[in-house]
Amino acid sequence: MPGDRPLELRADCENCFALCCVALPFAASADFAVDKPAGKPCANLRDDFRCGIHARLRRSGFPGCTVFDCFGAGQKVSQHTFAGRDWRSSAETASAMFGVFPVMRQLHEFLWYLSEALTLKAARPVHGELRRLLDETERLSLEDAAALAALDVGAHREAVNVLLLRTSELVRGPVRHRKKELRGADLMGARLRGADLRGANLRGAYLIAADLRRADLRQADLIGADLRDADLSGADLTGAIFLTQAQANAARGDAATRLPAAVSRPAHWS
Repeated sequence: MPGDRPLELRADCENCFALCCVALPFAASADFAVDKPAGKPCANLRDDFRCGIHARLRRSGFPGCTVFDCFGAGQKVSQHTFAGRDWRSSAETASAMFGVFPVMRQLHEFLWYLSEALTLKAARPVHGELRRLLDETERLSLEDAAALAALDVGAHREAVNVLLLRTSELVRGPVRHRKKELRGADLMGARLRGADLRGANLRGAYLIAADLRRADLRQADLIGADLRDADLSGADLTGAIFLTQAQANAARGDAATRLPAAVSRPAHWS
């Protein structure tokens, strides 16, 4: 396993009751072949909680499933919050479980980012605050279903975001400049081949189908950036911060693409 993220922050589908295949909705699009409302099992879900088309999701019209990452929230809800009781056991269990899963996923996403921030030497001035917030987030994730359902996730997200922004400034400080403030920028289909984006603030940027071949993205902040179908062939993302596996899975790349240690090279890349 690459990187140094805790195992509990990586999806373990063997210990999950396929919550992403049931609790969440999806709409017929380039990512999903059909519509499915929240709380309804996907038609491809088998009785043993396994996907019937897992080996051919992309060619069957479900590439969105290969991109999704619960950050380990699925097994946490299945095995800890509900102590191994699956959603098929009762309508009450199903309703509660489906309500808690999106909350837990957000908490685990926060834990992923906070864990990464604590590995960054440049962020040492805020490591104490990061550790305290990580401990608090972990405590919240261990609450019972009722407490999780009542949690003000938005308020907690704000607290996490403040520290992640400070972390970003510390990491990018030595290489950033005003031209690289691209937070939330519309860069869909942009021609950025070979671009120098070292230390760029690309938080929430729309990079759908952007040409980033051989771009230099070292120390760039990619939290929330939409990389769907972006071409990262030959790009250097060494030291890029807050890049998730889901973002990499949504993009295109090749053997020459350099990724942060905690992100695996997607199997579908050439």
